[in-house]
Amino acid sequence: MTEPWLSADDIAAHLGVTKDTVYAWIAEKDMPAHKVGRLWKFQTSEIDEWVRSGRAGTADVE
Repeated sequence: MTEPWLSADDIAAHLGVTKDTVYAWIAEKDMPAHKVGRLWKFQTSEIDEWVRSGRAGTADVE
């Protein structure tokens, strides 16, 4: 079974941050995201690996 694609709202809730923080992390911290038309889509496994790798850094964006 394939992993579902999640919205920015879903990923923000998963990480406990605001949607604005998610967009800032895409731009400034290379958060793994895929543009589908005008929307950003995410896979939980990619986001969790990004956080575990330390690339998320500190939460200084909010």
